[in-house]
Order: sequence, then C-alpha cells, then structure tokens
Amino acid sequence: MATSLGELSASPAVSVILPVLNEEAHLEDSILAILSQDYQGSFEVILALGPSRDRTNEIANALVARDARVKLVANPTGKTAAGLNLAVAASQSPVIVRVDGHAEIPKNYLTLAVEILRETGAVNVGGVMAAEGITKFEKAVARAMRSPLGVGASRFHTGGAAGEADTVYLGSFRREAINQAGGFDERYTRAQDWELNHRLRKNGGVIYFDPRLQVTYRPRPTLRKLAKQYFQYGTWRRVVSRSHSGTINMRYLAPPVTLLGCAISIITGALFNPILYLPAAVYAVFVAISSVAIARSIREFISLLAIIPTMHFAWGAGFITSTKALR
Repeated sequence: MATSLGELSASPAVSVILPVLNEEAHLEDSILAILSQDYQGSFEVILALGPSRDRTNEIANALVARDARVKLVANPTGKTAAGLNLAVAASQSPVIVRVDGHAEIPKNYLTLAVEILRETGAVNVGGVMAAEGITKFEKAVARAMRSPLGVGASRFHTGGAAGEADTVYLGSFRREAINQAGGFDERYTRAQDWELNHRLRKNGGVIYFDPRLQVTYRPRPTLRKLAKQYFQYGTWRRVVSRSHSGTINMRYLAPPVTLLGCAISIITGALFNPILYLPAAVYAVFVAISSVAIARSIREFISLLAIIPTMHFAWGAGFITSTKALR
C-alpha cells in the first residue's frame, strides 16, 4: 500500500504537462485554453517536445516567447510516456494535470480539478473526452466516439455519474502518487494512462471520474488515421491484459469477438450454407441502426456506416494480432 499523502492547500501550484508531437493544427489553441484558466493559484505549462515533422516546435517556441509560464523540455524519442515522465521531472508542483496537444480544456478546468482532488481525496481525477469535430468527417467520428453504440459504456466517452473508476481521460494527479507508483511505464506506446491508473489503485489510491471535467478532443481527420488509432488501442490493451492479469472485461472482448464472428460467418456462409451469413448480417443491421440513431444528417449516416465498423474491427484486429511483449 502507498504511504499516506499530505493535504493539498486551497490553491496548490499546478503543472500542466503535454507530450507534443506533430500537433501543428491544434497546439496553439490547446495552450491558449490552458493559459486562459481562471485558477487562483500559480500554474505552469510544460511541453515535452518530440521530433515533429511539421511546425509544432516553431509554434511551441513562439508560445514560450509570449508567456513565461510556458516551458519546454526535449523528448528525443517522441514517445508519449517518456515525454510525460520528462515533464513531471521538470515540474515542482504538487498537482500534475495532463493535457494533450489536440485537446482544449474549459476555463474552469484547473479550478474544478483541484477542488475535486481535495474533496474526494483521490490521487487522480478526470472527466469526459468530449469529442468535437471541425470537418464533416470529424463531426461524424465525434458522434460515434460519444455514443455507447460506437465505443461501449465507458463513462469517460459517454458521461455518467461521478464516482470511483478504473481509469479516466488524461487526468489531474497528486504528484506524490505518481512518484510512489514509479511514473508512466515507458514501454507502453498506448494505454500508458490505464496502466498507471491500475498501479495507482494497487497502491491504495482512488481514481475518480467527474463528468463536470469536460475536455474537448479533436478526432482523427481520415478513416485511415482513425483505423490506425484504434488498431493501436487494441494492440496495447492486449499488452496490458498480459502484464496485469484479470483486467479484461466483456467490453474489451466485444470488438475481437465481433470481428472473428463476422469473419467466420462470411467465410462459412460462402463455403457451406448462406444461412451462416446470419451473424454478419446481424452486425450489419446493428451498424445501420446505430448510424441512424447517431447521425444528424444523411451525410453523417453514410460516414458512420464506415466509421463504426472501422473503430470496432480495427480495435479487434489490434487485440487479436498483438504479439508485443514488454521487456
């Protein structure tokens, strides 16, 4: 069990940390949203800069020149977990708030996060990954990401009652708890948040979800990038399940089971009897009904017919084919 943590003051210093790589499109908006916080205590913004191939680092340096609260640390590998650890090491604050370079937090986010940390005694608090698109395709993806028909009944996607949780989106942490747990595991390309929260809970800490903590998230702009993202999600969730036995539930197994079931249905239906197409047909009907329920226009409906199975099947394929082993 973890040792007891000290009390937080009313307005403790906060370090907002961001691992940043190829975020030219959204970085400035993300940082300006942080700098506009109504928080009464002091706070800093630490960017862990990876080897971006676009104008991300140029934008980051311009932000540093405009506001002394913004600081930079080099993250040569560009890996998310490494960047987070470097940013934590460069900070001194008792509260660490993680934000991504393609996310925007509302003006009261830091105030509310500290308030919830103090009230609940949690070691990490977080809320809703409020996906919002800019293009028509992104808006369709955002609708799928905020619906249980697209992503299941995960509270940090779809909302729900405040309370203890296995994990939360991004997170506002007690620094002492991160240090006691040993920081983010740099072997993980994805799922490093879930994995750290698992260790925090094993140490006796509480992870707390509160739907008032809304973070605007920008979805992937193309079907190919969406597929890559969800394939990686599935791949690394399988790695977590190997490293921490007993952490898989039916929500995680649904995509690989659906993918296998549809594949077997189509193959056996073609080889033996058309009646065996039935499972794949049932899933197709589910996608069509879900698209009708989620869409707000004919165009979104058509997009969702591709988006929903892409999310499900890419996640499932990543989970099934994952052979990664941690060393």
